[in-house]
Amino acid sequence: MVSVAQVKIMLSGGPVELATVDRRVPVAELGRTLKICYRAGYEHFVHDGEYQTIDGCEVAVFHWTNRTKIAE
Repeated sequence: MVSVAQVKIMLSGGPVELATVDRRVPVAELGRTLKICYRAGYEHFVHDGEYQTIDGCEVAVFHWTNRTKIAE
């Protein structure tokens, strides 16, 4: 079984409710737009290389860029 390395992230901007959830993504996802389904749409976040140290752990910061609606 192959283990995929994960990194802890935090969200900056966008809906406040999304920022309170503990999130991890595969390391390979750091260069991609993170798309989170939320209230009949998608919130888009990108990682621009910023990290913060929280409780002694390095956390990748994803910044909100825009929102799109779910197509019907």
